[in-house]
Amino acid sequence: MRRMWSVLVLSATLAGPISAAPVFAAPAADGGAAVVIRVYDPYHHDYHRWDRAEQARYREYLRERHRSYVAYEHQRAEQRRAYWRWRHEHDEHYR
Repeated sequence: MRRMWSVLVLSATLAGPISAAPVFAAPAADGGAAVVIRVYDPYHHDYHRWDRAEQARYREYLRERHRSYVAYEHQRAEQRRAYWRWRHEHDEHYR
């Protein structure tokens, strides 16, 4: 239990800069807790899970624009807005 709490606190601390994303523990397959990061899209008023799939989409977005990788949480507001616009335009592609 102590280890799970430490992992959760550490993960929440590291995830803090991602637009004050809500972080919560979800049951993991091994009986422990997995950290789930959700990012709020203020332009479309919805949440997205920031998981491996979303990270891959974000990297695809940067590649299409020939931009070097900058972590989402370090992007300027207009760049984040452009990402979410692109993301919603390409949403059906990932279903």
